[in-house]
Amino acid sequence: MALVVLFSTMSFTIDMHYCGDKLVDTSIFQKVKTCGMEMQKPSAKNCSITKKNCCSDKQVIVDGQNELQLSSDTLSFEQQQFVASFIDTYINLFEGEERNTISFSEYPPPLIVRSIYKLDETYLI
Repeated sequence: MALVVLFSTMSFTIDMHYCGDKLVDTSIFQKVKTCGMEMQKPSAKNCSITKKNCCSDKQVIVDGQNELQLSSDTLSFEQQQFVASFIDTYINLFEGEERNTISFSEYPPPLIVRSIYKLDETYLI
């Protein structure tokens, strides 16, 4: 829930650099890397005809939510009933049993015909 609140209130910008119609680079937190084909601005002394720049920069701004509803008083009766039953079921899910039941206590162990340690010739010293 904290992540939902964090991402809904966070605002950021996405910078994009296009060279013609082709997307060259996108960036969220840094400046965009250019393709290196930008035209220089003509100086005031030089009155020559300049070509149109083929590169363009676009910026998309994603605004976060500024106002949050902090009160939870707007729950209907059905929603309150659901929350109460969910909490009750969840708490009772982790309760243990009163007694320990052993399912194999009524069955006898298998009969041992030979001593296994003598067959394998292993002895504890």
